[in-house]
Amino acid sequence: MVMAVDGVTAEFEASAPKGGNALSTTVYRMPVVARRVLLVAWDGLSWVLAMLAFLLVRYDFNLSNAQWDWVLAYTGIAVALQVAAGLATQLYLGRNRIGSFAEASWMGILVAVIALVLGLIFSAISNDFPRGVAIMLPPIALVVMISARWAFRSMVDARPRSARQDAVPALVYGAGNAGYQVAQLMDLAEEAPYRIIGFIDDARGKSKLRIRNHPVLGRGKDLIRVAKERGAQAVILAISNARPRLIQRLSEECDEHGLELMIIPPLREMVGGQVTLGSLRQINVADLLGRRPIKTDLSAIADYITGKTVLVTGAGGSIGSEIALQVHKLGPAKLVLLDRDESALHGVQLDLYGNGLLDTDDMVLCDIRDEDALDLVFQEHRPEVVFHAAALKHLPMLERFPFEGWKTNVLGTRNVLRAAHAVGVQRFVNISTDKAAAATSVLGRTKRLAERLTAWYAKTYDVPYLSVRFGNVLGSRGSVLISFRSQIEKGGPVTVTHPDVTRYFMTIPEACELVLQAGAIGKPGDVLVLDMGEPVKILDVAKRMIAESKKDIEIHFTGLRHGEKMHEVLFSGMEAGAPSAHPLISEVHVPELDPFFVPDEPEDHDHVLEILDTERTSHP
Repeated sequence: MVMAVDGVTAEFEASAPKGGNALSTTVYRMPVVARRVLLVAWDGLSWVLAMLAFLLVRYDFNLSNAQWDWVLAYTGIAVALQVAAGLATQLYLGRNRIGSFAEASWMGILVAVIALVLGLIFSAISNDFPRGVAIMLPPIALVVMISARWAFRSMVDARPRSARQDAVPALVYGAGNAGYQVAQLMDLAEEAPYRIIGFIDDARGKSKLRIRNHPVLGRGKDLIRVAKERGAQAVILAISNARPRLIQRLSEECDEHGLELMIIPPLREMVGGQVTLGSLRQINVADLLGRRPIKTDLSAIADYITGKTVLVTGAGGSIGSEIALQVHKLGPAKLVLLDRDESALHGVQLDLYGNGLLDTDDMVLCDIRDEDALDLVFQEHRPEVVFHAAALKHLPMLERFPFEGWKTNVLGTRNVLRAAHAVGVQRFVNISTDKAAAATSVLGRTKRLAERLTAWYAKTYDVPYLSVRFGNVLGSRGSVLISFRSQIEKGGPVTVTHPDVTRYFMTIPEACELVLQAGAIGKPGDVLVLDMGEPVKILDVAKRMIAESKKDIEIHFTGLRHGEKMHEVLFSGMEAGAPSAHPLISEVHVPELDPFFVPDEPEDHDHVLEILDTERTSHP
């Protein structure tokens, strides 16, 4: 079994180094087994050399026969234990890279254990054994072992560069650990595609730093100047958690000056957190939007989900199905999935259980508008936790059909709340939207009414019923990314409402993970607002997707639609976000709305608009 082997050399066994001294060539051409045997022999010899050096300096070899016998016995046993323990711990079988910090640590532990055991035993059984040998021999032997490894690594690092003749001269942006890994890859890999000519880093303290003998040539503002002076043709962004604003700026600068921009992906996308040649890639839309690591308190979430009966409305939708997936992993006693779309239920059952038979009682076909049918479902399953994700969400469609938005988003939510309270649901999480803040559209106003209804039940009955508000999610059905992708596949044009319009984005798993966390920390009546990161220009998203397609596609501007905002907000002017127990979740207060005052049957389309207008002016 060949592991990380022989450490550094395993990466380059395809061929011996071109040029270099005879020793370098000899080492690289050695078979793996021969190199390992050489390593074992050197470590054994290190004990012998350490013994001779110590006895010469300390005793001038002037020992009695008995002392010689004990010292030789100690050294021989130490060598045997070193080899046996090294093989047992796979130290000599490629467990770590030769000369790496990990290998040095293991070597130190191994020698320390041998020294402690043998020192105690030999000191206890014989007065003729020199105690200084037990104290000084092991550290000297360790120094000798590590010295050889240092020499080996120095030889490897100093070997001739193997970049291709057509290797692209590149600057590395980021002189941290990731930047070091990138430089090491390019310096050591055979036929490296890039030739590193220097680093760029925004930290002032790194101005004189050299990474693998490559200098830091300037800060971010100096990128273009340095690239021109040094003849760079590419920039490698070696910051695994780079902010979207930085990525966007670099993308624009590199495009403007004809530089190729490559990035390393986030740590979670790299195996073992290590940069490889295969992990270098061009930027994509997700990079522009920015993905942050989400820290959740799984124990708190599990407390209210594990072993409970959980019901998800709108379970076939993008958000509902992801909530179902994450809840399923937490081990509920029963997971009831409710949707009015049988095909959507079929899809989520396939994802969760690997079959789509739809023949179990946890798959419920029901419209939340149907109060009687909904009551029967809640009476049968008696859920303890409800995630209410069912809603109509397409803004322009609801502007045309506000009555439909009223029936689903307002009356439907009221029906679910009534049914939940009737069977004693312990925790209720209503999925809302950032469009409910300073609502200008039918979608935003109906969802705000849903928030207020939820708050009324929470305050009236003192139960943890709450709402969670967030913006657009990447890849959800009907999202702008899906629309752009479809338009690009058809050859364009790509339609954008306005060149300056911005939106907040999250990934579906990120949003749902925070929804579950919000359910754990929310208090009765809370509206919890998820931190959406930085708003992103829709035009930038469109340009990036067109660039990824490598097609020549036009962008047409259609103008903002009725009820649509130029820039979404997470809080209205009347709302002040307060921090919650989670750094990425804020809380706001919305006034309660007694369901008694929600008319079951508005007279007509205009009556619905009148009610919603009243909501907008009275509760901005």
